[in-house]
Amino acid sequence: MPKLIKENQVTEDDWLLVSADEANNPLPEGKLIVPLELWNERQSVLLARDHELGVWLDSNQAPELIGDRLSELALVAINFPAFTDGRGYSYAQVLRGRLNFAGELRAFGDVGKDQMFFMKRCGFDSYLLPDEKDPIAALQALSSFSDTYQSAQDQPIPAFRRNG
Repeated sequence: MPKLIKENQVTEDDWLLVSADEANNPLPEGKLIVPLELWNERQSVLLARDHELGVWLDSNQAPELIGDRLSELALVAINFPAFTDGRGYSYAQVLRGRLNFAGELRAFGDVGKDQMFFMKRCGFDSYLLPDEKDPIAALQALSSFSDTYQSAQDQPIPAFRRNG
């Protein structure tokens, strides 16, 4: 079972990630993370359920596509299809900064420990790691640095203003 890093600890994931292939099947019970296509097709059905709901965006789907309905979502998950695809960092900044999303922001896909500190700086607060990744080693990466110079979502005041 995949492990989730959330609130600086390794925990079991209580959300079910629904794939695009499952979109035509009856929706399972519980907390669901649905692809943008399913969200667009079945919003009213999804929102009528008695469970929290999340939407996942692929790296070619800008957060503005769900911006007007963010208040109805408990979670937004951003798929990192490859280590070299950094669009998810920008999407996190847009969700937290411009769109003021206050719910859980999750990174999933090709997420590794080398990226997690920077993902946290952009506003991610949970990370679903691939099965082959060690969640304990990844958790340690979140505290790799004791301080930062630049401002970001996790520290809006740059170092030169904090130490002055």
